[in-house]
Amino acid sequence: MRDRDINLSFVDLFTIGIGPSSSHTVGPMRAAARFVHELQNAGHFEEITGVIADLYGSLALTGSGHGTDKALLAGLSGKLPESTSPDEFAAIAQESEASSKLMLGGTREIAFSPTQHIRFNFEEVLDEHPNGMRFTALSKSGPVFEMEFYSVGGGFVLAKGESAAAQSSGHNLQLPHPFTCGDELLAMADGAGKTIAEIMLANEGAWRSEEETLAYLHEAHDCMSQCIERGCAQDGILPGRLKVPRRAKAHYERLKSQPERALKDPLTTLDWINLFALAVSEENASGGRVVTAPTNGAAGVIPAVIAYYERFCSSASKKGVEDFLLTAAAIGVIYKKRASISGAEVGCQGEVGVACSMAAAGLAAALGGTNEQIENAAEIGMEHNLGLTCDPVAGLVQVPCIERNAMGATKAINAARLALLGTGKHMVSLDKVIETMRQTGLDMASKYKETSQGGLAVNVVEC
Repeated sequence: MRDRDINLSFVDLFTIGIGPSSSHTVGPMRAAARFVHELQNAGHFEEITGVIADLYGSLALTGSGHGTDKALLAGLSGKLPESTSPDEFAAIAQESEASSKLMLGGTREIAFSPTQHIRFNFEEVLDEHPNGMRFTALSKSGPVFEMEFYSVGGGFVLAKGESAAAQSSGHNLQLPHPFTCGDELLAMADGAGKTIAEIMLANEGAWRSEEETLAYLHEAHDCMSQCIERGCAQDGILPGRLKVPRRAKAHYERLKSQPERALKDPLTTLDWINLFALAVSEENASGGRVVTAPTNGAAGVIPAVIAYYERFCSSASKKGVEDFLLTAAAIGVIYKKRASISGAEVGCQGEVGVACSMAAAGLAAALGGTNEQIENAAEIGMEHNLGLTCDPVAGLVQVPCIERNAMGATKAINAARLALLGTGKHMVSLDKVIETMRQTGLDMASKYKETSQGGLAVNVVEC
């Protein structure tokens, strides 16, 4: 469900929300809240006695492990992911499961049994996207209002028949530097004598002032840093039947206790990068507060690479962090316009692969790379993630997702370093690799696209 006319802001790509999935938790929560809003606008709210939520495709197959059912309860209660705490999110589900009731829109109590009124349609896929859901409002006389929604990746949600442009925060805005592909971005930056980060910041001016944009950028950055800190402080077992133990805290304590290791083994830096990614990904898997970057399933990559830049690069600065995130956002815009960031649509190449590409470009920018080197870094980051499948074991964002974030972070750093060694001239352009990723996603069997029906998801269980 691409739309090259869509205008995307930094705020659209880096939203602060709840784990474990942007497409299966954040998106459905927003869809449910919007359904209630549309129900109120249609004048049916006061007569409603019940609601049925039907899940299709990937949402049905992996929704239970991704917390989709809990997200629907929160959304139908009128809550939004950016303003709901993880504790409040969990409490809504617990109360509804215990009482078989729900406060629709936060104001009207209706009978609602999650096991009865949330239906997982495992054998059906809606036409417009593999992440489909349908809400039906009931009165005493029967169904009175119905809507279909599609969670298209990164927390973005569209109603049936709705264009991405119409629902974007930048609908009808005129950007000073509009671009839909890497070649346009490079030409525009060259013509304006600006860096990619400066182009993105100028475009953000169509939504808000520069001060407001930078304030939100640092808020998102702070949230990423806090997520690393929380992940390094927590131990125990992640939720779900796999009983996966958290590792970040033990890794952190080991690295702190042996600072001399770095003198003997220069690759100790990799241990820290892995730690940063694991910490965020474990927080996401536990349903904690994370930043979609550009998705929750890939939320550990960009924070880990930024933390590497801040702690291990001698030139690190506040301006460097700003350039990193603005540049990463510009690259994310192109992926969203021309391909997909949905694991259910193109596999994990659209999640960890895109995050790796964004992070590589961001790091190259922060380290002073030219626009051509930045574009090259983004291309390298994706080229070596092509074909990456999304095969979560038991439908949980844990195996292989957590370690995959660590691998994506280290790949991104290497991609940036490779690009900075060159002049920016290279054989495969970013646009070509994005189109290849899109085509690969179309060719990929559905069992490898966030359905838990192939790959590790079946072979680990068989073992």
